Amino acid sequence: MTKVSTKNYARDVKVSRTQSDQLKFKQNILVLFIITINFLLDRISKIWIINFFSSGQNEYYINPFLNFILIWNKGIAFGFFDSENLTYHMISLAIFIILGFIVYMIITSNKIFEKICLSILLGGALGNFFDRLYYQAVPDFIDLHYNNFHWFVFNVSDISITIGIILLLINELIKGKEKTDE
Repeated sequence: MTKVSTKNYARDVKVSRTQSDQLKFKQNILVLFIITINFLLDRISKIWIINFFSSGQNEYYINPFLNFILIWNKGIAFGFFDSENLTYHMISLAIFIILGFIVYMIITSNKIFEKICLSILLGGALGNFFDRLYYQAVPDFIDLHYNNFHWFVFNVSDISITIGIILLLINELIKGKEKTDE
């Protein structure tokens, strides 16, 4: 019968914990980097577009499918629930609570891909939330269209939010398929 040294066991557990802590630290740095980059790309694009359109220009033609046009969105996604009263403040409060829930999901998730997806989503959501607080509206400016059919005007934050949600859905579909294959 072999005697297990408690001294060696404690050392091995400590090394293992240290490696785990280092991994979590690296993941947290990555998460903060993704959130910050998404937020900054959104802020820079909006500052540029607001300054560009403050010169009196009202539309910037890029190609037959894409224009820049500044629209101030006081609603939520794609201008739904456009309001300036109590509804606006209630929607802002709901968004704040959702942002807190996303942060909680990032902190509690053990899966790096899920953390990355949520970070992309959060970076975009924080960009739009910042605008709601600062401007009391979100500047949307990307106008995709074909002939006379125009999609909703959107911004860089909306792109981040959409990419984050799509990646989360794909991740869930893959996890669901893996469970059914077992």
